[in-house]
Amino acid sequence: MTESTDGRQPATPQRHRGAVTLRRDAVPPSTADEKLLDSPHRGEWKTKDAWRALRILSEFVEGFDTLADLPPAVSVFGSARSAPQSPECAMATALGAALAEAGYAVITGGGPGVMEAANRGATEAGGMSVGLGIELPFEQGLNDWVDVGIDFRYFFVRKTMFLKYAQAFVVLPGGFGTLDELFEAITLVQTKKVTRFPVILMGVDYWSGLLDWIKRRMLDDGKISPADLDLIQVTDDVTEAVRIIVEAGAQTAAQDAH
Repeated sequence: MTESTDGRQPATPQRHRGAVTLRRDAVPPSTADEKLLDSPHRGEWKTKDAWRALRILSEFVEGFDTLADLPPAVSVFGSARSAPQSPECAMATALGAALAEAGYAVITGGGPGVMEAANRGATEAGGMSVGLGIELPFEQGLNDWVDVGIDFRYFFVRKTMFLKYAQAFVVLPGGFGTLDELFEAITLVQTKKVTRFPVILMGVDYWSGLLDWIKRRMLDDGKISPADLDLIQVTDDVTEAVRIIVEAGAQTAAQDAH
């Protein structure tokens, strides 16, 4: 293998598939999710899919066993493509630190960008930093600030872990994956599958267009009710975001005590 001009080894294609790491020619052209959801032959449904069910179960067991002893935690979402010097990464670092100082573990997708910034903030503040990775064709692996990391094959298993072990979601600027997590959380709160669960958007300018559309189209057309708007809170203030989470936690504890 030839070294790069700065003396470092060149990047090697690799993919994490659960406990397995694949590199170079061993990296497959498809992911486990793709094979599950895009099986082209009906004959596979009674053979390969039946065995996949056991693998899916093992991922749930691994996630539950690993994360069950976490302290109270908050899941933080945002773009993997954000530059380290970007405003959202600076905000994520400050948020991670503030959450750690308030006694919360920070859970992210474990990747670069906003996720890495939040993990870094939590770790540098002495808190617990968790990364839940996923097998992707363009995966970059878990960032170096993760204390506890799990690599998943299946998105839906990973999503369960984000929600089950968090007391709140904080969503910073991001792309389709971030929107996916945001709207799933809102839907679960709206339908009371989870209760008393803060969903906080940080990056007022970034989210303003989406929120305007929700109000002008979804609300005005009767697709949602006015009360549904209260499911989302928006701020650029890290202190306020943490206060919302702490107060919601205190309210939950008080209600559970009665």
